[in-house]
Amino acid sequence: MYVERVPGFVVAGTVHSGAEARRHLDREPVDLLLLDLYLPDGHGLALLRSLRAAGRSTDVIAVTSARDLTVVREGVSLGVVQHVLKPFAFPTLRERLVRYAEFRTAAGEASGQEEVDRALSVLRAPSPASLPKGLSGPTLEAVTRVLRDADGNGITALSAGEAVGTSRITARRYLEHLVDTGRAERRPQYGQVGRPELYYRWVSGS
Repeated sequence: MYVERVPGFVVAGTVHSGAEARRHLDREPVDLLLLDLYLPDGHGLALLRSLRAAGRSTDVIAVTSARDLTVVREGVSLGVVQHVLKPFAFPTLRERLVRYAEFRTAAGEASGQEEVDRALSVLRAPSPASLPKGLSGPTLEAVTRVLRDADGNGITALSAGEAVGTSRITARRYLEHLVDTGRAERRPQYGQVGRPELYYRWVSGS
């Protein structure tokens, strides 16, 4: 669903194992493979090694929860052009795909080192996702962690603020940002006095 929301990209197929991926690529070669590293029948990099050994040069974006930098380095050596860490929202994947498309459209002969560096920087150095004015990355990470660790009922802005050491108003700004980016949902819950209190819950799979 995310991929097909990005202009210029078409999903050629969806598979659920390394074996299915090999069979699909035998039938229909593709330009780009979005590869989870934890497959039910083996590691994604083992699949990638076998594809390279078979002479397949398909570009790969790893979509994974793996944070081991040794795995990241091995992936780069096998031709992984980007790593997208789970959980992520649509803007993160969109940026990677747009940058990949820009890299793929570069053609002709470079005039010098500067042009080569510029072409590679498009692919290797994505700019950090911009935050609304007044929000900081470290605080957003802290609020996100608290929200993800909350039970199924969710958490209030007051509780989130107490957990990360900010005011209720500040915590609510971060929670609302997570709602706006599709990573959380807001739900009113009525108390004894009849006034609703807002609870925020992490969206599963974000």
